[in-house]
Amino acid sequence: MRVTHVIDVIVWNYINHNPSLECRKLEEVKTKPASERETTGVETLISVSDGWPAPQTAVTTAAISYDYLTAFKHVEYDTEEYWLLKSKVHQRSAERLRDLCCANRGTFIKVGQHLGALDYLLPEEYTSTLKVLHSQAPQSSMEEIQKVIREDLGKELTELFVSFEEKPQGAASLAQVHKAVMHDGRTVAVKVQHPKVQRQSSEDIVVMEVLLRAVHWLFPDFAFMWLVEEAKKNMPLELDFLNEGHNAEKVSSMLAHFPFLKVPMIHWDLSTKRILTMEFAEGGQVNDGEYMKKHGIDVNKISENLGKMYSEMIFVHGFVHCDPHPGNVLVRKCPQSKKTEIVLLDHGLYQVLQPDFRLDYCRLWQALIKGDMSGVERYSRSLGAGDLYPLFACVLTARSWTAVNAGISSVPVTHSEDVEIRTNAALYLPQISDLLNRVPRQMLLLLKTNDLLRGIETALQTRASSSSFINMSRCCIRAMARHKRSKIQSRRRRLQITLAESFFLWKLSMYELFLWLRGSVLGHWLTALLEFLH
Repeated sequence: MRVTHVIDVIVWNYINHNPSLECRKLEEVKTKPASERETTGVETLISVSDGWPAPQTAVTTAAISYDYLTAFKHVEYDTEEYWLLKSKVHQRSAERLRDLCCANRGTFIKVGQHLGALDYLLPEEYTSTLKVLHSQAPQSSMEEIQKVIREDLGKELTELFVSFEEKPQGAASLAQVHKAVMHDGRTVAVKVQHPKVQRQSSEDIVVMEVLLRAVHWLFPDFAFMWLVEEAKKNMPLELDFLNEGHNAEKVSSMLAHFPFLKVPMIHWDLSTKRILTMEFAEGGQVNDGEYMKKHGIDVNKISENLGKMYSEMIFVHGFVHCDPHPGNVLVRKCPQSKKTEIVLLDHGLYQVLQPDFRLDYCRLWQALIKGDMSGVERYSRSLGAGDLYPLFACVLTARSWTAVNAGISSVPVTHSEDVEIRTNAALYLPQISDLLNRVPRQMLLLLKTNDLLRGIETALQTRASSSSFINMSRCCIRAMARHKRSKIQSRRRRLQITLAESFFLWKLSMYELFLWLRGSVLGHWLTALLEFLH
């Protein structure tokens, strides 16, 4: 049976089981030129679901697959017409996928958000289209929200709160947040899970798995099963809001030495598996440059502090907040101290790094920063990349192989390098898919975290700043020293390790001071004076 016939059968079976649908027949899709297939009969099916995601997901998958299989039949490869058409196919397929995620909600939006962050793997048409899912998630009605609160807390809203704003402060893939005032006058944020998410998530994952396997059969280079495996493992954790509350308290204690970090306090008496009530904290999204300019917030300091936080989580503690998209990271001036703060929200998804993995990851980043290619190869291989270690280094850093060879801290990011990376991502898609299927599962969430943080840095125009590499190096040195001390009983040897750690940290501080002087007015004045004297 031909592939196109298989797709025809999927679509026609759906049409035959839904006779009331007003849609154009598949023949219209076939007879139209590929460039005109912007709104085909297949698309009109996507909005119909009867509350079950399988049919519309199958139709969308069929539509996208059919488009890619047939659009290029009469176009010569690698011509201007070919690339223009390919961009159009990417764009309309991305829009179909976005619409499907919005229609099915829950797990689909979560996976769509993940895909939107894979700049190193997917064409720009996909990432730019899917990024809107971070800010355009569907909302539950007030009746649905009241029902969840009544079922879980056993009381009506008026018994629990003096006021409860009907319009949510924000809606995400799994829940939405409402501002409320308790009877003691404290303002809180009440995070309420969408009512059908718990039941539908397991069904959604099964549907995704079946259809991804079908797409992999059609397109062998398409190997995205790791997405389903991650969803299977992470969704139960993200759907348990008590787990999220415990994560919030743990990270707040762990990073208490950072005065700029604010983690909202949890109100346990008003929290359940589906409801999380916490201290209300206002602020602008971390990628909102206009907000920061208006409130006198230093963009570079925010970027630097964000790097400090995540370097500490990853390299020192191995307990990593894995969903730092802009809606979960707010910036503000503290109402009391007037100092700039970063507010970290949504603690449902954390990755716990195994010690050996974390230390190899430390060593790999140290090698990448210094341009130590033997170290890059050695520690990439130990992290599961095998002979794909050059590709792994490029994916991890989102830098070209030339920049990796030179040491990523010494080569600035350029627009031409970004274009080169996107072009190569399309060319090496099978190898990248193979790489993502072979690295440890811990690495996948770290890659996602890296992508989201890199997106924030790009929005703030602070990407690949020297301060971020210095902070990473500082945390790597501390992590390695802590590990060495834990393995040794001798006080003398432990003192030697501590002194060596202090020396390397001092060298980093001196280098940081040198960079500051070189970029300051005083530095320019000294440079001019030396040139004059010379």
